[in-house]
Amino acid sequence: MTAARLLPTAVLFDMDGTLVDTEHLWWDATAEVAAELDHRLGAADRPEVLGHAVEHTAAHLARVIADSPGAAELADRLHRRFLAKVAAQVVPRPGALDLLGRLRAAAVPTALVSASPREVVDLVLSHLGRDWFTVTLAAEDTPRTKPDPAPYLAAAARLGLDPAQCVAVEDTPTGVASAHAAGCAVLAVPSSEAAIPVAPGITLLASLTEADLPMLAALTDPRE
Repeated sequence: MTAARLLPTAVLFDMDGTLVDTEHLWWDATAEVAAELDHRLGAADRPEVLGHAVEHTAAHLARVIADSPGAAELADRLHRRFLAKVAAQVVPRPGALDLLGRLRAAAVPTALVSASPREVVDLVLSHLGRDWFTVTLAAEDTPRTKPDPAPYLAAAARLGLDPAQCVAVEDTPTGVASAHAAGCAVLAVPSSEAAIPVAPGITLLASLTEADLPMLAALTDPRE
C-alpha cells in the first residue's frame, strides 16, 4: 500500500447503533407504542424495526395491530417517543469519538448518513458535536431511505466522490444493504443479534475500537 493509501478517501457513517447507542432506544420506543395497542414486539418484528425509518416501522405496526390508528398516527407517536428517549440519553458507541477524531486530524472527509428524521439527527449532533462531519443527511434529504441506496449515493455525490471510493460504516442488515447497493465498501459493526450478510465488499468487526485509518483505506484498495 502506498503512503497515500494509508488514509481512506472518505468515510460515511450511519448514526443510530453505529456512532451512538440509540438502536435500543428505538426498539424500546417502538415496544412501548406497540404495547399501548396490545401488541408485544417479538422476533418477527425485529427485521421491520431495527435500522428502519419511522415510516417503515409505523407501516409494519399498522399491518400487524388490529384496529390500528393508522400508519401516520403511529409514525407521529413513534417519532415523539423516540425523540424523548434520545433527548434524555445519547451515549457514543465504543471507539466512535476516537475514530472520528483521527479522521478529522487527518482531514479525511466524513458524512453522517441516517435514516432518522432531521429533528433526531440534529438532537444527536447537539450532544455529539456538529463539526465531526463534512455533510449530514437525514431521512428527509432523499426521496427514499435505507435499505434503498439513495442516502449513500447522495452522500458520495455531496462529497464529489464515486461511492466506490467511500467506506460506509453500518450496524444493521438494513443499513449494510443500503451502502452495499450504493457501491460503497462496507464496514459492519453489528449492534444487535441480527445477522449481517457475508459478501464481497462487506467487512465485519466486533467494535469500532478495532478500526484504524489504514484498515479503512484498505477496504477500498483494489490491491487488498
